[in-house]
Amino acid sequence: MHPGVRIGVDVGNARVGVAASDPAGTFALPVATLPRDVEHGSDLDEVAALVAGREAVAVVVGLPLLLSGEEGAAAQLARSYAAEVAKRVRPVPVRLVDERLTTVDAHRRLRDSGVPGRGQRAVVDQAAAALILQVALDAETRSGEPAGETVSSARKPRKKAPRR
Repeated sequence: MHPGVRIGVDVGNARVGVAASDPAGTFALPVATLPRDVEHGSDLDEVAALVAGREAVAVVVGLPLLLSGEEGAAAQLARSYAAEVAKRVRPVPVRLVDERLTTVDAHRRLRDSGVPGRGQRAVVDQAAAALILQVALDAETRSGEPAGETVSSARKPRKKAPRR
């Protein structure tokens, strides 16, 4: 495992949770909850700014698989979001990591730590991002390889105009 800050992202329909690791890549800490901006992409710009500002060496985006292991609509949203992040942070690698039940676990941990239900909404997304990132960091420490699957940052090829 090479040193450097990693950024974790938990993407949802309304909010995006962001976490960051320490420079050694040992532990994850919550950073921010961003409102989703589907129309203008300001949330994507903020994630890219965090990656640049912290000189991150990798980004981990949670992939919310169904309990069966199959992909549903939420997983497709995460894949699309990760591809957009990859375009903005290139050449920093972006990876998708299985995040089943992290939001449920984040709610439980916040409740167990005394955060009231109403107070959880503001921080649950960043707590989930920290859990996603911690799982990826732990897997990388065990295996020596980055967790999850790589997201391509390649732009789709433009179609050439037909010759006349």
